[in-house]
Amino acid sequence: MKKKKSLGQHFLRDDDVCFQIANLLVFDESSPNLVEIGPGEGVLTKHLLEHNWNLKLIEKDDRLPKLLIKKYPQLEDKIIHQDVLKLDWTTIFEGEFAVIGNYPYNISSQILFKIIEHRDRVTYMAGMFQKEVAQRICASASTKQYGVLTVLTQLYFDTEYCLDVPAHAFDPPPKVVSGVMKMKRHHRFENEVEYEAFRRLVKTAFLHRRKKLSNTLSVYNINWSELPEGFADKRADHLSVEDYIMLYKLIENMSVF
Repeated sequence: MKKKKSLGQHFLRDDDVCFQIANLLVFDESSPNLVEIGPGEGVLTKHLLEHNWNLKLIEKDDRLPKLLIKKYPQLEDKIIHQDVLKLDWTTIFEGEFAVIGNYPYNISSQILFKIIEHRDRVTYMAGMFQKEVAQRICASASTKQYGVLTVLTQLYFDTEYCLDVPAHAFDPPPKVVSGVMKMKRHHRFENEVEYEAFRRLVKTAFLHRRKKLSNTLSVYNINWSELPEGFADKRADHLSVEDYIMLYKLIENMSVF
């Protein structure tokens, strides 16, 4: 089947990699519901069907639902033929669910933000990203990969980078190395922050990541003396999620948000 560049299609062909991705979900027991995003021609789907998941698939390409049902008749009435970014995720399952996929690289960050938006429903995520994006999601503070995406994801999920996947594992081969990662929802910071205000704070801090926080966050008129010594001289990528929460609470108490 000819791949659609407009949909960022790079179909995974390496069966061993598909097996490894599918088995990342064995460690999650919080929900029997699973959503595969962008199943393509069903190479990963085959392995998912070997597990006892209540599986639904989201596929935008008009050509693929019939092909998938022909391969796997048990998928009848299990395929949601819509754009995953426009779909109302509250309609997928009544309760919680996990998410898996070989995500289209051109919308992978947007999919991640969808997962964050629906963190009350999404308990677990595993799958394929461009390696650079996967490393960013799983990064630690004070590394070059650490950024807005890292902080906002780790506010709600524990993340782990799992393995590299070379370009030749795909058809057509992408021009980048890919990476498999997983993340599991946690509740350590439940109700600690209001998400949209927190997101604005983090994005503002990273607008000029090489500058001191006292400069990048000057719009908030922060009393830096109420924070640990040297905090104002740090850069955005030096702060842990907990540091950002502490900073958020100080600003919140000042009624700046």
